[in-house]
This record gives sequence, structure tokens and C-alpha cells, in this order.
Amino acid sequence: MTPKAVTAQVEYAPGRVISMETGRLAKQAGGAVVVRTGDTMVMATAVASTNARPGQSFFPLTVDYREKFSSGGKIPGGFIKREGRLNDKEILTSRLVDRAVRPLFPEGYRNEVQLIGSVISADGENDGDMIFGIGASAALLLSGAPFDGPIAEVRVGRVNGDFVVNPTKDELKSSDLNLVVAGKLDAIMMVEGEMEECSEEDVVEALAVAHEVIKELCQAQLDLRAEFEVMHAPIEPMEYEVDLPSPEMVGRVRELIQSKLEGHIRAPYDKKGFYGGLSDLTDEAVEAISAEFPEEEVNAITAQIRSAAGIVSRDVMREMVMADQRRIDGRDPETVRPIWCEVGYLPRVHGSSIFTRGETQVMASVTLGTTRDQQAVDQVFDQEDKHFFLHYEFPPFSTGEVKFLRGASRREIGHGYLAERALQGMILDQEEFPYTVRVNADVLESNGSSSMASVCSGSLALMDAGVPVNKAVAGVAMGMIADETRHVVLTDILGTEDHLGDMDFKVTGTRDGITACQMDIKISGLSRDLMLQALLQAREARLHILDIMDQTLAESRENMSPHAPRLTQITIDSELIGAVIGPGGKVVRGIQADTGVVIEVEEKDNLGYVTIAGSDENSVNEAIEIIQSLVVAPEVGEEYEGTVRNILDVGAIVEILPGKEGLVHKSELSWDWIDHPRDAVQVGDKLKVRLMEIRDRGRLRLSHKATLPRPAHIKRGDRSPRGGRPDRRGGGNHGGGNRHRGSRRS
Repeated sequence: MTPKAVTAQVEYAPGRVISMETGRLAKQAGGAVVVRTGDTMVMATAVASTNARPGQSFFPLTVDYREKFSSGGKIPGGFIKREGRLNDKEILTSRLVDRAVRPLFPEGYRNEVQLIGSVISADGENDGDMIFGIGASAALLLSGAPFDGPIAEVRVGRVNGDFVVNPTKDELKSSDLNLVVAGKLDAIMMVEGEMEECSEEDVVEALAVAHEVIKELCQAQLDLRAEFEVMHAPIEPMEYEVDLPSPEMVGRVRELIQSKLEGHIRAPYDKKGFYGGLSDLTDEAVEAISAEFPEEEVNAITAQIRSAAGIVSRDVMREMVMADQRRIDGRDPETVRPIWCEVGYLPRVHGSSIFTRGETQVMASVTLGTTRDQQAVDQVFDQEDKHFFLHYEFPPFSTGEVKFLRGASRREIGHGYLAERALQGMILDQEEFPYTVRVNADVLESNGSSSMASVCSGSLALMDAGVPVNKAVAGVAMGMIADETRHVVLTDILGTEDHLGDMDFKVTGTRDGITACQMDIKISGLSRDLMLQALLQAREARLHILDIMDQTLAESRENMSPHAPRLTQITIDSELIGAVIGPGGKVVRGIQADTGVVIEVEEKDNLGYVTIAGSDENSVNEAIEIIQSLVVAPEVGEEYEGTVRNILDVGAIVEILPGKEGLVHKSELSWDWIDHPRDAVQVGDKLKVRLMEIRDRGRLRLSHKATLPRPAHIKRGDRSPRGGRPDRRGGGNHGGGNRHRGSRRS
């Protein structure tokens, strides 16, 4: 018998519905929910282990979102016809859910939790990423895990001035805002997105629109769980233990080190000395307290002492900021760390820069390529290749650590994508700037907000490369520390402030507005006014950073690096693409061989786009002239500089334009009589000819004689050279010379 399903749905806009179903699929999972919008369906499952792994020192939450090609009626491209490792889109979606869900588990919870989202049906218009967040939350509610949810995720766009929740793919193309928002019934938890230089007020308004729908979706999840318990069985809360030091241990550590901590935190700051001092104080507490316990308990007690020392350190630093408005490096809340910039540091790359803010440093380089270098995109909901992309790398030496080098981590992919979104709105369309642009952002030092330094360094490197960016872009990370009655918004946060604070808000933009943002909030009840305060404070910091960047390089260089390829793009009628390519690619290969350039031809919007790339300007210009001649139809009466391609008994075959050949009859090779065309020309000779006639099937009749001055011994009206056959119209034989029987006009 078919299991009875439990359903709930929300109509968040006229005709737009998100529905949830549970009780039919994946019943052995802790919780399983299928979420649907349009014909897009995502199955989300949640499983939580009943026991913590021994020695586990962090919360092991795993989130994996997969877009199965079969869901859209497709087969994966490439040799292996199976989905491989998560692509960037899947990793970014997994991170969005992780960041919203992770803070809602109890502090010290160490049981493994795994959330898996599978797109099982894709309609191509409604993306599956947002509804996975809804399904993951609902599955956790059904699993009995200690999850302080529900949460929901929505996307907000703005089309023709009106905010649209969960816009379709087509609507998103015309939207000037693409903002992902996650929240609970009473608070926003996470924000990430890009926009076209929106104001701070617009962003806050978009968040308010999103939260109204989020509240409806959260309530629907609670209704789904209540209905499930009625129809099936009550959901038993999971029993668990938390790995936290006892209040007594925290108090003991506080007595030992708090006063010394306060003095250390107020001392002149440098990162190594600061963390070294914290470590020394922690070791002092470990040595003093562990001596009071039996040897067999020392290891467990040491872990508790170190955890307690972290809590005490956090409390002392937070109180200093809120009470004294003084930060651990001595700054006030609104001051940006010292900045220095340099461009053109790397001589052989196409553009480079170094951006240093405090103890965070990023070196960016720009590489320009052709359309062959585009990033191929083969995804269920997106197949449009990328001509601009940014890769962020965070090597272990940037924080003084030793680690194995592996592929790009999820964090690196997420930070790089944020920086990419911040800059991409300033890159011209490929029709205007036909290059493929790659930015490498290498973090050389890190102490807070390396992703925002990547935006600044990337912007400078693009201008150093001569990429015609519309405006410079800068970014800054904001933080906040708050309790029940007080709050302080921090500008340009350190890594420690990110860890101990209640908000991490990264904002990028130009002088005229925001281009991207990312926010994680760890507390409930963040008001609209407080959020606007953080955004406006970020704007002041952004303008300060842009002022310093402008002193280094205020606009894009007029000339690109001599090492960059020269790309020129011309448009032609789409019907003439075949003439440029030639049969089997013969023509375009010949042009590339003759000039040494690289030519790419594509059709778009009923036009042909021909891109010519080469390091030598003369070669590029030569190729352009050849291509332009290919797409120009020969005209009767025009003269051309042709090349002799073949010799026949009756005349010479001359190529006047690439792929366009005609016959010069031997009688048209000279005003004087010749016995054979080889007496006048050889294969490969350049020959000036005039197009006399275009005959049936496009055959061209050419004349070299018509481009030459008439010799004095040839009377006007004579059609044959002296010594040739008689002029049939005049009936004369000038000079009675030899006649050539084989001389038939073509």
C-alpha cells in the first residue's frame, strides 16, 4: 500500500507555490522532505548520529547539494557519463545552507549531522538551490535533532523597480539585484548576493521583503511537522551531550588569568605576539589546574581548561570593545587599518597589484585570453560559459601554518566567488571587450577579510592590465559585538573579532553603490536600523579605501601590457560566416598560417562575430584586411591585386579575394601576343586585374591587360595585340602575325 504523504504549501506570490511533502520517500533517513516549485523538485534528507565520535573537538556538520543531470533530461558531458565531484554551483549552495543551519545547533554539540539535497526534477526556470534550504530545515525538524529552527531561504530580485521573491531564470536576467536571504521566524540569519550599485536603503528593503516570505515558509514547516506527528508518530527529541567546560572550571580559569588577559589585550598589538601571549596564559592555567587531578584525568581536564580559557578570553575582549570602544589592536570601532598598494609589480603578467591592509595582503594578477579560454559551464540550470572569473587561493603560509596543499577548498571557492561577483558588474560585455579575463587572487598574509582585500587587489590589477572597467571596486568586512543592552559595529574586522563577534558582514561596491555582500549573523533580533547602520558605516570605510586606491591608479591604463594578446573583433553578416571559415575550415586555417594569428568565429543574435588574436599588431591588421575582403562581394569594374594560383593552356587562374578566383584569358594577360600563359606569368605571381564580368554560377572574367596603359602601336578599337588574330568586328589583321588556334575566349 502506498504510504500516506504529509504535505504543506505556501503561495508566496500570485500563482507561485512552494510545496513540501514527507512520509513517502527515504523513510529510513532521520528526516526526508521533497520540496517543489514549478516542476523543480529537491529531495532533502537529514541524518544525525546518536553519539559523538570520541575526541571530536568541533561540530561535524556536512552539507552536500547535488544537481543530477537526469533531473533535467540530460546526460553529463565529457568522457565519464556520471556526475563527479561537486561543481562550484553545488559547493556554493551547500555553503549557503551550512552557514544558515550551523549556528542553530547547541554550543558544544559534537554529534555528526549530514544534510543531502538532490535535485530530482528540474524545469530549467526555477532553480533548486533555494528550496534545498527549506527542505534541509524541514528534514532536521523531522529528525529530532537539537536544531533551533526552522529556517528558510529565498532569493530576491528586482525587475522594473519591483522586488520579486524567487525570480525565474528569465526574470533574473533583467533583475538589477540577486540576493539570497536565510532566516528564522524572528530573525535574518544569512545574506549573500550581488547587485548593480544598489543603495544601502534598497538592500535593507530587499531583506524586509525576503523576511516576510521566510516567516510564511518557516510556519509551513512547523505545520508539516505537527501534521506528521498526528498522522504517523510523535517525533522524539534526540538525547545528546555537549562538550563544554563546567561553569566551575570557567570560574577557576577566570580567577587565574583574567587580570593578566586584560593587560595582555591592551598591550601593543601584533598578530604573532597576541596569539602567543594567549597561548602562554592558557598554558599557565593548564599547568596550575591539571596538577590538582589524577594523571589518568589530565588529558580530559586539559581540554576543558583550554576551552574555558577560550571562553574567558572571548568575554574579556568583548567587554573591552563594548565598555571602552577600544579594540584589541588599539583602534576605535570605525577606523580602517593602514593600507598600501602597488601596481605593475609582476613584469610578465598582463596586469598585477598588491593590496595590503594591516596584516592582510593579497597579490592579484590578470591574464587576458580569447574565447577559447572561457570557463565552460555544464550544469543542470546553467550552460552559459564564463568570460570573466576570479580564483582565490589561501595557502597555509599566509597564516604561518603548515598544511598539505590540496585542491581548492569550499572556503576558497566561496570567497573567490564573492570577490568575482563584486567585480563582474564592472567588466564590459564581451561584444565590447572580447577578451576572456582571469583574475588570480593569492593571499600572502591573512588576519581578517582576505576576500575583501582580493576585491581591492583584483580591481587594481584589472586597471593595470588595461581592462576598461567602469569603476573601481573596494570591499570591507564589518563586525558587531552586542549583548542585551549594548552593541558596537566594527569596521575592518580582524580574524579574532570575526571569531568573537556576533556578525560578519562583507560589503563591496563603487563610490555609487553596493555590488556584492555577504552576511552571517549569530544572534537573533538584528533590527532594520542596526543593519542600515552597519551598511552606512561600511560605505564610509569603502570610500576611504577607494581614495587610497585612486592614489595608486585612478583609472584603467590606456595601453595593455605588451605581453597581452591583441584582440580585435569585427561583426559580419551571419550568412558570410561560411566564406570566412571555408570548406572544412580551409580558408580560416590558411589565414592563420599566413599571418600567425588566432581566429575564432561564432554566431550570436543573427550576427557573425570574428575575433582575431595575435601579439603582433601588423599581423592582426593583415588578417582583418583578408577577412574584410572575404565578406565583400566582387564588383564588376573594380581592380584587385590577385595571386596566380594555376596556369592553364587558355589562361591563368587568379585569386582576387580569399576563396574567390577567376580566369584571365591569355589574350587578357598582355597587349602583345603571347603563345602560352607561362610566357607572361608564373604560379604565385602577384597580378593586378580588373573584374570584367560575372558570368553564370558566379564565374569571374578577369583582365590584366585592362589595368595596363594601351601601347602606342595598338590602335583604339583593336581587340587583339599586334601580330594576333584579326579583330572580328574590324576585319583587319594588324601586322599579319602568327595566329594561335587554341586561343578561345573563356
